[in-house]
Amino acid sequence: MSSPQAFAEIIESSLQKWLAQSWEWNALPAFGSLVSITTPTRTLIAVVHQISTGSMDPSRYPFAYKKSHEELLQEQPQIFEFLKTTFECLPLGYYEKGKIHYMLSPEPPLIHAFVSPASADLCKQFFYQDTYLHVLFGLSATVFNLDELLLAMIKQQSELGILNAQKLTNFTHSFSLLTGNDYRRLKLFLQRAQSTISL
Repeated sequence: MSSPQAFAEIIESSLQKWLAQSWEWNALPAFGSLVSITTPTRTLIAVVHQISTGSMDPSRYPFAYKKSHEELLQEQPQIFEFLKTTFECLPLGYYEKGKIHYMLSPEPPLIHAFVSPASADLCKQFFYQDTYLHVLFGLSATVFNLDELLLAMIKQQSELGILNAQKLTNFTHSFSLLTGNDYRRLKLFLQRAQSTISL
């Protein structure tokens, strides 16, 4: 399955999480967006859940100049050469032989594997079912705020035009089951979700 152009590569890898570094410090993936890695046998799929930008040189730290970004680019473009952006991803499944598998892949991605934003077609296939929630809840101990990540993922689906009333109903049902029928949490979550989606 084809994917958009790569923009980052893996610098730490395991079955449960990936750490990638963008080739350009200002090439940031969206929080809650899907990214993919294509291997000879399958396409690995993960969600971005943490993004950080800072200095790549321990002896150099960014500090406030009281100038706009445009002014700094004109007057001191060299300060941006020492910046790097890294992002953490949670693997949620993989595409193999024409089918999405909602489970951890048989092996983690290789170090220096190229990372691409998931294509619209891959996103549509991946979000066709809400089974990815089972994997995500299983990895929730590594997520700073799971509900924030879920809201971002719902917003991504809405922006891609693949969220409809039936999908939201299925999502709500799975969310309820996976949270032990926590009505209060579900009610508050759906109240927040209403402001981010358009059906």
